[in-house]
This record gives sequence, structure tokens and C-alpha cells, in this order.
Amino acid sequence: MKLALTAGALCVAGLAAAAQAAPVKIGLIETLSGPQASTGQMFRAAIKYELDRINAAGGWNGEPLQLVEFDNQGGPVGASDRFRAAAADGVQIIAQGASSAISGQLTEDVRKYNLRNPGKEIVFLNMGGEALELTGEKCNFYHFRFTTNAELRVKALTAVMAADGTLGKRVYAINQNYSWGQDMESATERYADDYGYQVVGKTLHEVNKIQDFAPYVARIRSANPDTVITGNWSNDLLLLMKATQAGGLKVRFGTVFLDQVGNLANAGEVALGHYIAHPFNAQAAGEEGARFAEDYKAKTGHYPSYVEPQTVMGMRFLGQALKQVQPRDGRLPVPELARALEQVTIKTALGEYSMRAADHQVQLPMVVSKVTKTAQYKTDGTDMGFEPVKVLAAADVSAPVQGTCKMARPD
Repeated sequence: MKLALTAGALCVAGLAAAAQAAPVKIGLIETLSGPQASTGQMFRAAIKYELDRINAAGGWNGEPLQLVEFDNQGGPVGASDRFRAAAADGVQIIAQGASSAISGQLTEDVRKYNLRNPGKEIVFLNMGGEALELTGEKCNFYHFRFTTNAELRVKALTAVMAADGTLGKRVYAINQNYSWGQDMESATERYADDYGYQVVGKTLHEVNKIQDFAPYVARIRSANPDTVITGNWSNDLLLLMKATQAGGLKVRFGTVFLDQVGNLANAGEVALGHYIAHPFNAQAAGEEGARFAEDYKAKTGHYPSYVEPQTVMGMRFLGQALKQVQPRDGRLPVPELARALEQVTIKTALGEYSMRAADHQVQLPMVVSKVTKTAQYKTDGTDMGFEPVKVLAAADVSAPVQGTCKMARPD
């Protein structure tokens, strides 16, 4: 009888411990104030959108997940300070995406913290940092990337544009001179033989410091390309495109960030006919895409765009993984969460999404779109939008695991 009572007491104690497990905190480390805050606020909106859905379905262990915001003030140093504050606050999951430089700092902060604090690990959900090194030499077990990289973007662009006869045989690469731009330039060179073009010129320039792109347009003109492929974003993309038009240079652009909010409004009809490779296009997803777009607009006040769809998908991965994890010692066991994230597969109208365990690079379908006035979803209050040209399955755009990724896995 005593044994039965003891077993029963242990069972009740175990249930009580599970019920009293600490709530899971997600720390968003982003630029959330100041002139560069617009992208950080988009990450926040997308995380909140899907977090509300997760919590409405029961959260984790019967408790809602909590979002805690940390303003990184736009730089790696600020992000490190905010990471330390998040760790001290008991955050077990961090999310970020607006800068590869910041992603690189955070993934190193997470790696070092986890080595020093076994049993108190933190996982990093990278929603937007696209530098190749993040799943290459800097890959680690607690970093998961839910966006693309230069290899995927350029492969999608050149494959589709070559197939529909718009790429031409002569390509010029112009990019910002840091890890992302260098990745774009290398990828543009790498796929030349596969898709039948020659890189006739390439330029790396300072980031967001150039006000007059006319000298660069002159270089492009002298190379006589059919297409300019660029990873530029913000003013470096807009001013480049406008300088091309002002200089009377007829050239097609293959871009990756033309869907950044405000770009079409600022570019105007200069943008018509140019291409973009991006992770999501609601029109391409048909009825499923329409339902998501309308629900997102109802909850946030705008259609999902730019970094928001990929962030929602990253949070869906998290929601699915959490269903597979039980509390341990009153906490979320982060190593088990990481293993669960590796196993998630999500099927959508665009195709299947999965996480590659070898380097934690999401495998995802890609959409190549063109700026037109006949696109279903208009952008930035203009009469233009992104009309899908082709959807590519994850297997068609996947790039091999980088040889520099030597992921150390916990026992």
C-alpha cells in the first residue's frame, strides 16, 4: 500500500511539475526604433501574427509563448548587448533577421553561451540573415535559417530567366561590398556555365553611401550586358535603377530585394519588367495564398510582403516542433527542440518546406516574379505588383551543403 501511495504521489508530482513548467520566452533582437526600424518592425509583425495562432492553439505545455522585444539599435555590438539581456531574462529562443552582420554576431554569441551554460541552451531562429557563412563556416547546431541565400536566389533567377529567353548571353554583376554582396557576385559567376551566359563585368561598391550611380551606369554601358543581376537593397537598388533609366541604358534587372516595402513606390515605372527571385508570392499560391494574404491583412493592416512570409513560415516550424517536445525539469529542453526542428516538414500550395539537418538551411520553394501592372496584388499603393513567372520546387533550387560546415552536435 505504501508503494502504491508513493508511486501515486510521484505521478501527481510529475504532473504538477509539467503543469508548472516555466513559460517559453521568445526574444526578438531587432532594430525596432529609429530611421532603420521599418524592416525590424516587419519581422515583429510576422512573428506576432504566427505567435498568436500558436497561442490560440494552446501554446506550449498549456501556457502561451511570450514575446520579449530587444532593440539592437542597428548594429552587431548592440545586438550582443541585447543578447546578454535576453539570456539574463530567461529567453530560450531568439529571433532576428534584418542584417547578416548581426546574424553572424548572434550565432557566435549563441554558440559561446551554450558551451558555457550546458542545460540552459538558447536556439537562434534566423529569419533573414542570408550570408552563406551562416550555414557554412559559422554553422552550428543551435542556428536555424528560414530564409534563402545567394546561391538559391541566383540559381532561381538565372534558371527561369534563361528558360523564358529574358536573361540573354551577357550578364553584369553589381553588388554591395560586404559578405552578402560578395556571395551574390560569386553565385552569379558560378551559374554562368549552367545557364549559358557570360559575366561581362562586375562591381562591388560601398554600402548605402553612394548618391550618384552615374559612373557605375557608365561601366555597365561599356560592358553592354543584356541583364544586370544585383543583390542590392534599399537606396542602393533604387538609385542604381533610376540612374540606369536617366542614362538611357536599356537593360533588364534580375533582383532579390525589389519587394522591400517602398521600393516600387519610389522606383515608379522604372521597375516595370524587372525580375525578382523571392521565397513567396501570394498570387502563385492560388487560393491558399489568397486566404493567407487576406487573413494577414486583417490582422496586421497590410498584405504580407518582403521578409514577412518567410518569418511566418519559420514560426510555423517552431510551432510544429514544440508539439514534439515535453518539459524537462520545469523548462523547455532546447536541445530536444533543436532536434525536433530538424524533422519538421510543411506542405503548402507552393511546395514542400523542410529543414536540412546537415547545416540547418531550410529547403524551400522559390518564386521568380516580374513587375507588371497586371499582378493580382498591388504593392506600395501603386498600380504595379509582382506577377509570378514560375514556381521552383525546393529540390530545383537547393545548393549542396558547404564543405566549411562542420556542425558539432550535442551527445
